[in-house]
Amino acid sequence: SLTVLQALEDGLKRAAADPSVKAIMIYGENGKFSAGADIRGFSSPRRHGIALGPIISLIERSEKPVVAAIEGIALGGGLEIALGCHYRMAHVKARMGLPEVTIGLLPAAEGTQRLPRLIGVPAALDMITTGRHIPASEALKLGLVDEVVEENTAEAAIHLANKM
Repeated sequence: SLTVLQALEDGLKRAAADPSVKAIMIYGENGKFSAGADIRGFSSPRRHGIALGPIISLIERSEKPVVAAIEGIALGGGLEIALGCHYRMAHVKARMGLPEVTIGLLPAAEGTQRLPRLIGVPAALDMITTGRHIPASEALKLGLVDEVVEENTAEAAIHLANKM
């Protein structure tokens, strides 16, 4: 939603400007990283110039390490946000994917460029063209996530950020 995008942008800018912040963690509420965009918003005109692609670029350009703490699901735009992060930590039960193709859409926030760079073209093409959701264990094997944990994902992501 526009509210989430604005909050993400504002939080990233505040963290970047605060010298006491050494690293940034992006974490979803209620055990879910992000299910992606609300498709009902696709037909309404974009307001305030907020778009997912530039926010992901802001994450990627951050001079401070940005860690995605993925719990539950990271689908569509949610996975694209995680792809923009410098590190990705996933809970063992997390699932990731780019399901927009199942409704006739391609990932539009540069996921089609970031995913192949991270996991290679064959694996990325499979994910992009099938919309298949992959479990955290497969994401780790592919190199999509840096670590899979069974405990508190946010705490593990903070620990990883502190190491970086």
